[in-house]
Amino acid sequence: MTKKTSNRFSPEVRQRAVRMVLDHGGDHASQWSAIGSIAAKIGCTAETLRKWVRQAERDQGLRAAGPTTSEQERIKGLEREVRELRQANEILRKASAYFAMAELDRRSKP
Repeated sequence: MTKKTSNRFSPEVRQRAVRMVLDHGGDHASQWSAIGSIAAKIGCTAETLRKWVRQAERDQGLRAAGPTTSEQERIKGLEREVRELRQANEILRKASAYFAMAELDRRSKP
């Protein structure tokens, strides 16, 4: 599973946009309207900014649904480790089978 991510916006721009939404949400009819207004100003889609805001809310403990950024990084690292271990196990399984066959061939020859 691959996911296309864009680093078009620096972390500083993302943080500033999120802070603007959280700080100026009361100036708009809803958080969504604040997101739409700020997204237009920084040049991203409202949905992109909404995702940044939701992630920031999770990271700050303001929203319970979903993993925080640090948890996502840990999960990603663990998934990579599992992949590597599975590859190593596959290599070991094949090597074991190869050497078992070699031993059988050696024993069957006089």
